[in-house]
Amino acid sequence: MRDLLNEPMNDPLPPLRDVINRLGLRARKSLGQNFLLDLNLTGKIARTAGRLEQTSVIEIGPGPGGLTRALLFHGARRVIAIEHDPRCLDALSEISDAYPGRLQVVEADALNIELTDLCPPPRQIVANLPYNVATPLLIKWLHDIQAFDKLTLMFQKEVADRITAEPRSKSYGRLSVITQWLCHVEHEFNVAKEAFTPPPKVTSTIVSLTPRRTPLAPAKWECLEMVTAAAFGQRRKMLRSSLKAFDLDYDALEIKETARAEELSVEQFCAIARVVDRV
Repeated sequence: MRDLLNEPMNDPLPPLRDVINRLGLRARKSLGQNFLLDLNLTGKIARTAGRLEQTSVIEIGPGPGGLTRALLFHGARRVIAIEHDPRCLDALSEISDAYPGRLQVVEADALNIELTDLCPPPRQIVANLPYNVATPLLIKWLHDIQAFDKLTLMFQKEVADRITAEPRSKSYGRLSVITQWLCHVEHEFNVAKEAFTPPPKVTSTIVSLTPRRTPLAPAKWECLEMVTAAAFGQRRKMLRSSLKAFDLDYDALEIKETARAEELSVEQFCAIARVVDRV
């Protein structure tokens, strides 16, 4: 297979804008759709995902297929595109014809489908996620994160900032802790709202998540979720107040009871979760 990792995008299919006009596709706000038409940009996302020749790539919400085309052009062995909008199926069918045997389209709601049932490993997720379901989808996948080699995902910048935030920052919260507990997280690059049709009201960000071989520290998911919900639910309060219900020995934990949630590391939250699990 040709070395397409650094090759500029030169898609053999018609321009996406022509496809959208011909098929009468219009992005629907109710589905969280914002179509990304710049093939150079979709190519950059595909390259960010890395070498794809030996993996199956699962894409969520392909729409008219801009990112789908880039993934196939840049060497993905197989792309499984999950699309909830039946209006987009004809556009995806044309891509399938151009890349025989390499694109499977599944008409479904990604929230209601188990991705591991779609293909054997190795598998990745690469997606421009619909804003309205991006966080629930991420939480769902984190529950089974070892099933994936890598996730390359586009979020609205506010959500991406929460995923990648470090302690003592205003964006640091429950999503930061849970995601970083299970994954190495990288902020890759921002995508201007003008790159989309129609333009959203916010900037978007590409984030890479690589599952850790083992979680950053021992903890049970339900206990860590309970502790972070309590701590960040009252993030302006000191821990002795926000976590009062857990009756913690802060000296034994080597954590200041006067600290606030945003000051604690992921490992410290895990330590609290282990104590809560024993109560």
